[in-house]
Order: sequence, then C-alpha cells, then structure tokens
Amino acid sequence: MSSASRKAKPARKTVLPYWLREFALIRLQVIVLVLTVAVAITAVSTSRWYWHQARDYQAWAQQKRNGARDRLFNAETEKREIRLYQPQYAALRERGLIGQENRLDWVDAMRQIQEQRKLMPITYELEPQQPVQMDGAMELGGYRLHGSRMNLHMDLLHEGDLFVLLEDLHQRSFYSPQECSIKRTASGPPAPLAPTLSADCTLNWLTLTPAPAPQVAQQWRPQ
Repeated sequence: MSSASRKAKPARKTVLPYWLREFALIRLQVIVLVLTVAVAITAVSTSRWYWHQARDYQAWAQQKRNGARDRLFNAETEKREIRLYQPQYAALRERGLIGQENRLDWVDAMRQIQEQRKLMPITYELEPQQPVQMDGAMELGGYRLHGSRMNLHMDLLHEGDLFVLLEDLHQRSFYSPQECSIKRTASGPPAPLAPTLSADCTLNWLTLTPAPAPQVAQQWRPQ
C-alpha cells in the first residue's frame, strides 16, 4: 500500500439539528417557563388544599353552631316546662307519688281516716313492691312505676263507710283499686252500732321512683 493510503482519514463532524443548535438562544426562557409552570401548579394545588380545608372548617363550624342552637332551644324548653310543671311535681311529691314508697304514711293515713270518720277497725296486709307492667307505652321521664299490693278488710255499718275510706285515701295518696267485694254479715235485725257488712279490697299503692342510671361497660385494655 502507498504511504498516502496509510494516512488516517479525517474525523467526520456531527451536525446537530437546527432546533437543537438554536436551543441555546432560548434556554433561559425555557427554564423560566418551566419554573413558572411548576410554581403555578404548586400554587393551584395549595389553593385547592386551603379551599378544602376552609370548606371542612365551615361545615364543622356550622355543625357546632347547629348543636349549640339545639342545646339552647332544649334548655329554654326545659326551663319553660320546669316553670309549668314544677307546682304539679311538688304536689305529686307531697302526696307521695314521686320518690321512694313510704308505707308508714299509708298506714298513718288509714289510721287518721278511721279515727276521724269513726269507722270500724281495719286490717290489712302489704305485699312487696313490684314493677308495674303497663299495657301501652308511656313516657315517664326517667322514672319507673312501682306498685305495692294491699289486701284490706274492714267491717261496715253501711256501704258508705267503704266509699268514704277510699275517697279520703285518694285525697292523701295514689292507689289503684283492683277489686272490692262486699258481703252481708248479719242475718237478723241489725243491732245498734253493729257491723252488718264486711268489705275485702285489693289496692295497688303506686309510686314513681327514679330509674337507675345506665352503667357504662369498662373496656379492657392490654397493658
């Protein structure tokens, strides 16, 4: 081979596309544009996040305001009901309907009525207090209705003695008469001031006692 052919061939220059050759002229503007778009996207995302936060806070504030308004309305309603029903409540409590049962008051009331009305001797037997099962649902406002059954026996000069006793008891306390039976005891001419009738009655003495507060079950937590 000749010496000329053994000489190295000159390197071929790489020709860049025109748009890449011209990019150096707008490189700064492209960088600014990219940064501007990034800042805009960040601003929009941040604005949407704050908007959602503000909407959630507004809903929470609205809920709190509605709750406060409802509590205020309920408090005003309760105040009006207390002013309206407090005299009746005090009267019912005075007559022994509300609160724990007081058997001594019942017995003392019968004794006083017997002495004042000059009635024949009265015998009775009180059974343990039991909850009263009502047929229909009744709102008792946190109270439970209980009854104590009394089996009562008394001799009568006439039927009016029994009615007087029951009416006087009704004025002093609350009871529900379950049944009464009257039978004649004297077959011949009645003797002066001698009983001619006898009555056997079953009465349910009623009381409203506060219902026990519900117990909150304690959850076990591992140590």
